[in-house]
Amino acid sequence: MFAVVGEAVVDLVERDDGAFTAHPGGSPVNVAVALARLGHKTTLHARLSRGGLGRRLREHIQANGVDLRHAVDAREPATLAAVTLDAAGAARYEFYVEGTADWRWTGAELAAVGDGAQVVHTGSLACLMPPGRTELLGRLERLRQAGDTLISYDPNIRPGLFDEAVRDQVERYVRTAHIVKASQEDLKWLYPELDYEAAAARWHASGPALVVVTRGGEGAYALTTTGAIHCPAETVEVVDTIGAGDAFTAGLLAALADLELTGPEAVRNLSRTEVSAVLQHAGHVAALTCTRAGADPPHLRPGLSPRGKGPGVRTVRA
Repeated sequence: MFAVVGEAVVDLVERDDGAFTAHPGGSPVNVAVALARLGHKTTLHARLSRGGLGRRLREHIQANGVDLRHAVDAREPATLAAVTLDAAGAARYEFYVEGTADWRWTGAELAAVGDGAQVVHTGSLACLMPPGRTELLGRLERLRQAGDTLISYDPNIRPGLFDEAVRDQVERYVRTAHIVKASQEDLKWLYPELDYEAAAARWHASGPALVVVTRGGEGAYALTTTGAIHCPAETVEVVDTIGAGDAFTAGLLAALADLELTGPEAVRNLSRTEVSAVLQHAGHVAALTCTRAGADPPHLRPGLSPRGKGPGVRTVRA
């Protein structure tokens, strides 16, 4: 059903005592794990380090039922992110990316992306870091031209790693995707002169059928061929926001799959009722993730088929 492409990162999360605890992470990994926990067959295309941290990432991904048959066994070390939390639980990231495994994609390593998948999702650092970003974009452009695969993209901008020149690269991915999800902070950094609605309109006009903007506690905003839709956020007690945006993406894609709306044409023809339902489910998955420490998305409720009347999730850990 789903193929996810991108980096696998070890998050070093600062504790109250000032020490750091290592957690598996990286936006694409978080999306893949969340999709699998929500009951969907998911393959991850990633370059996983052979070192000890890479083995930990691999074990975490496989333990959550994600298929790693196309993962690359890479000689380079794993990428690290130091994560600090403010008083409200919002996460701030500092990345260590020089010489690491995630950015060295070749055309041969990406050749299987999309094979047997209805939906391909990508985003975050792997789409923007040279040298692999060119090969990844080329593969997605070929899938878009073929016309059968739904492509999803989340830029997940990390401002400390890039300058304004990266906007052109982001916009090429946006034009390639059918679905684009971004945070309001992403759009503000990319287009400081525009509000989020104008930035979403700019993207929607360039090719995607569905543009979604997450706004934290203000909920989510979607722009489709039928117009704009606002969806309020759930009120929860936030532990931290690590992985919340990735959980939203997974919840959105899972809801489309549950409704059997994963074809490019189906997404172009989404009704307002369908968009509202998908946003509500995505927000619910993200809200549950915010109630637990780290990127720990919820699982499908026991006994509820993902093809049932509607998606169901539960709050307990695996």
